[in-house]
Amino acid sequence: MVRLLAKPKYRDLVLGAALLCAAAALLRWPQESMEAAREGLKLCGNVIVPSLFPFFVLSSLVVELGMSRYLGRLLEPVMRPLFRVNGACACALALGFVGGYPVGARTAISLYQNGQCTKTEAERLLAFCNNSGPAFILGVVGAGVFGSSLAGLLLYLIHIAASFLVGLAFRFYRPSQRPGRAAGAWSFQATPFAPAFTRSVTGALTSTLNICAFVLFFTVVIRCLFLSGVMGAAAAGLAALLTPLGMTQPWAQRLLTGLLELSSGVSSLSQGSGLDGRLPLAAFMLGWAGLSVHCQVLAFLGDSGLSMGTYLTGKLLHGGISAGLTALVLRKLPLADTAASYLTQQVETIAALDFRQALALSALTAWGVWLVFLGLALHVVKKSSGKRRAMGV
Repeated sequence: MVRLLAKPKYRDLVLGAALLCAAAALLRWPQESMEAAREGLKLCGNVIVPSLFPFFVLSSLVVELGMSRYLGRLLEPVMRPLFRVNGACACALALGFVGGYPVGARTAISLYQNGQCTKTEAERLLAFCNNSGPAFILGVVGAGVFGSSLAGLLLYLIHIAASFLVGLAFRFYRPSQRPGRAAGAWSFQATPFAPAFTRSVTGALTSTLNICAFVLFFTVVIRCLFLSGVMGAAAAGLAALLTPLGMTQPWAQRLLTGLLELSSGVSSLSQGSGLDGRLPLAAFMLGWAGLSVHCQVLAFLGDSGLSMGTYLTGKLLHGGISAGLTALVLRKLPLADTAASYLTQQVETIAALDFRQALALSALTAWGVWLVFLGLALHVVKKSSGKRRAMGV
């Protein structure tokens, strides 16, 4: 099958058939498709735009103004021995954990395109820096889906630990190529603030709109797959394949949904009893991130020349490690199921979050991270100035 699809003639035939089926699905279920698109727009307006736009602006400014270079000097002794990347890559890892998907990947690509890391370092970084933010895991997944702040905290800590383990594994990626300093990595040649700010804002808006486009697309696709019965048939096949692992059709359907789109996948886990099965599956979905997020990263990669295969391998490994660690922790530290009334209350509270609240929370967090980066940069500048004075004396 793979060999056939590798041939342009058969590949075009399959793509043409898929497009015809998609058009037929839109004609068969126009109202349902419109409703799915409205839900996607609501998700973009209330969550995606206010949560990602400030962090996209922040990540661009950190790279354009050269703060990543100053931060690199400070964190070089940590990043190089652990992950075999230079210290400037620390900003992509930090912003990825705070800003969520796909801020970390976008920052890593910007570092490479601005000459602050090598191609090998950027590919290593992409494998483990594109992570979920605390707001999504603690708020939506923990409090909203599972009705437990402890479950959210557990998932977030495991998410971080798994990311670090993936980073440690990928330090052996292309071992013959040692982490070096890209051209001009430590020479501070910052862009003036006015053009840097303008490019950061316009670029952040373009990136946010690209993400919203993918969210809308996959929201409609998933709805059509459910209505046509394709998702049910695929889930039945996957359940039959994974029967030795105890996989049933409802669980297989949730897994397939999460493989396509993260938010829809974790939302499906609100149904069911017991956390022993739901939490590891949620951990896997958070580590994998979903095909929708991967398409967003692919849009950023463009013609950069960076390997998408390295990124996908890292995300798959992240999901597997997260699920394994979660299952192991639950054996040692079992969590009790929460009351259904509490779960309903938390879901309604999150669903009622409007654009202004989400934008305020995201902007305050981005401002706090900006102050941290600024403080670290000033600390390095002050330390470097002290050394030069001492040498001069």
